[in-house]
Amino acid sequence: MINNDVMRRVRYIFDFNDAKMIEIFSQADYPATVAQLHTWLRKDDDPAFVELTDLQFSLFLNGLINLNRGKREGVEASVERKLTNNIIFMKLKIALNMQAEAVLEAMDLSGFKISKHELSAFFRKPENRQYRACNDQIMRNFLKGLQIKIRGEGEAV
Repeated sequence: MINNDVMRRVRYIFDFNDAKMIEIFSQADYPATVAQLHTWLRKDDDPAFVELTDLQFSLFLNGLINLNRGKREGVEASVERKLTNNIIFMKLKIALNMQAEAVLEAMDLSGFKISKHELSAFFRKPENRQYRACNDQIMRNFLKGLQIKIRGEGEAV
């Protein structure tokens, strides 16, 4: 999925305003501005749309983790320069402090059934033989399930 789309959905699900979004970026020591934020949140066909880089989105996700769970002592979380749906899924799971059962519940709410074994394959290292790439459909259904769980709505953003 496009980083901007995932960020727009996360913003909608949790009803984050501009100040909260800037605070999330600042939690990862990234000096995002409101003007930047607005260009990232625009629809893809808007002429003022600016694509959110993997590095910037990784910083946003790390900031969300830091905001919700607190900064870790010692070593800072890694900032990926290349994001995959698997990494995004893992970072959202960590930020929301979700166990496998909660993730499966969100997936069920979206009408998408998945087993615990299939789910765990998304969170393995790519070199593991049980690893499975997370496709856009899985990510969309997870975000839709979160939206239903948190906002009680099934409508897409």
